[in-house]
Amino acid sequence: MKTEIVPVDEDYFNHKVFELGNIIREGGLVSFPTETVYGLGANALDAEAARKTYAAKGRPSDNPLIVHVADKDEVARYVKEVTPLEEKLMDAFWPGPLTIVFPKKDIIPKETSGGLDTIAIRCPANEATRALIRAAGVPVSGPSANISTRPSPTTAEDVYHDMEGRIEAIIDDGPCRIGVESTVIGIENEEIVIYRPGGITLEMLSAFAPTRVDSALTTGSAHPKAPGMKYRHYAPSSPLTVYTGNQEEVEKEILSFADKKDKTYGFFVSREIADKLDKNLPVFVWGSRDSQESFAHNLFSGLLFFNKHPVDQIIGEGTDNKGLGLAIMNRLTKASGYHIVVEKKGED
Repeated sequence: MKTEIVPVDEDYFNHKVFELGNIIREGGLVSFPTETVYGLGANALDAEAARKTYAAKGRPSDNPLIVHVADKDEVARYVKEVTPLEEKLMDAFWPGPLTIVFPKKDIIPKETSGGLDTIAIRCPANEATRALIRAAGVPVSGPSANISTRPSPTTAEDVYHDMEGRIEAIIDDGPCRIGVESTVIGIENEEIVIYRPGGITLEMLSAFAPTRVDSALTTGSAHPKAPGMKYRHYAPSSPLTVYTGNQEEVEKEILSFADKKDKTYGFFVSREIADKLDKNLPVFVWGSRDSQESFAHNLFSGLLFFNKHPVDQIIGEGTDNKGLGLAIMNRLTKASGYHIVVEKKGED
């Protein structure tokens, strides 16, 4: 199969989107851009298309897919009930990086929902993708467009690297704005429960109802309530250890690896630490410490950087769990296989 890269331009909206919509409707696979990461799009109403999606990713079929709609009004076609709180959240955050888990109607096959009686739905902010959904005339399921367990793609080039020959087309709308996947939530007893942290933060959601993080995120529970909860994700090609906690101690520990000769170390760090490292070392700078937005935007690009510049060990600098930091540290925890070192003041 030849994979076509389709730029988002005037011809896309006037002509090409209808060809791509037909590919989706007829059971093919098209990668689409969003504000979070690039998705691997298929007809969410087609069980065979879901199976093709899992095969293209090498993803276990009990890991649910997110369903994308072009407008809020479409949700009622696919779910049994929408609560007043869910209505408020959709009005506040759609289009945007919030995914809500609903009880599904039978029109959504179990192959799309990963065998669950619920379905995760969101309305992406990217206009090229919303046009694709409208052209397809069906909801579009879309996990991240990468081989399972690898870092999620934030550019069309990243998608092509993993999906060349596996899918029909990739819609190229440049780098993703946010860079980490959507926040996935459910409503339990009038409480908002975060199943996967993302661009919509706990603090933002707390303005609407009491909000908590699902215990599975901290306990490593293997029972998936939503996409992205069950299996290891985001792993770069080399082992990753992440240091977080007291800033002074983190910096001292990371810099100590600069002179070690036992193996080749790569550094995934802030500008503040990078400026103190030898310029000849393999370093990816995720941004300034005071910008979690830059960190999130560059997170997956940084992990993929070390796939292209192989090292024996990646030494990473983390952040705190406030705001976007919750999503960032969730991804780094999974990418490192839970190799997180918390440094405390005055301790080795």
